[in-house]
Amino acid sequence: MSIYEQRPIDLTRLRTYRLAERPSKVTVCDFARPHEPGASVKTFLDSLPRVLAGEDFRAVVESIHRARRHGKPVLLGLGGHVIKCGLAPILNDLLRRRMITGVAMTGAGVIHDFEIALCGATSEDVEASLGEGRFGMAEETGRLINEAISEGFRDGLGLGEAIGRALHRLDPPYKTFSLLYVAYAERVPVTVHISLGADITHVHPSASGEAIGATSHHDFRLFCSLVREMDGGGVYLNVGSAVMLPEVFLKAVTVVRNLGVKLYDITTANFDFIQHYRPMTNVVRRPIAGVGRGFALTGHHEILIPLLAAALIEGSE
Repeated sequence: MSIYEQRPIDLTRLRTYRLAERPSKVTVCDFARPHEPGASVKTFLDSLPRVLAGEDFRAVVESIHRARRHGKPVLLGLGGHVIKCGLAPILNDLLRRRMITGVAMTGAGVIHDFEIALCGATSEDVEASLGEGRFGMAEETGRLINEAISEGFRDGLGLGEAIGRALHRLDPPYKTFSLLYVAYAERVPVTVHISLGADITHVHPSASGEAIGATSHHDFRLFCSLVREMDGGGVYLNVGSAVMLPEVFLKAVTVVRNLGVKLYDITTANFDFIQHYRPMTNVVRRPIAGVGRGFALTGHHEILIPLLAAALIEGSE
């Protein structure tokens, strides 16, 4: 016999109900459908389950289509990984189609994009070169990027536009693989948001803190202008930036609202293979509270972004 004073509760008097009477969140109408050979991307998208991320993905696609139908911006925030994992051709196509109308980048994204344009390759082995102090010491990367920034500073340009202009002057052999090159050709604004000391170009003797700071601050103010235009249906996608761009986006939102623009009916989404605190808080939740919708889609960029692009392209035809 148990030594406890308490006894297990008697369940015989519980009240139950008929299953058919209970409201349910999921029915077979929401289930996925098997893929048919030769079916279109649109058909595949329609076949996804109408629950959770399947429904969220469709909602993001429709928000982008709606934004462009009404002349509202679709802004793309890019971490460096998105460039170095080979997605620039996909993004460049969306730029040309005007499905992306503005791009915000980190300094790492600029470096990878610039090296790809120059020699068709990027992403050094950090562990192999760090021990000898060779990490980040590629001469052309440091010198040419810093020269472009200093020239841009002299001419009153932002950092993104300065790099795009420099690439057009250099006319590098792999220019068509460069997002910065294509964006400049298409006159799509690119803003670059720098953390001094975080990028390899900052350790080179050609680096000018004055020029880097001024051109990056220019770009922050330009980004605020782009965010202002989101009011009434715009979209912001944060792709692969866990800290820098979510912080920049949040600050841009508060600047715009402080100046009297409410940013109603906006959509935000975070694409990453891990959902971090700042993108979830500063992109998906806080900016849209009471005025819009935020989505978090988890997966590898090299799969999710081509899938998003395919859905956008087929859905617009």
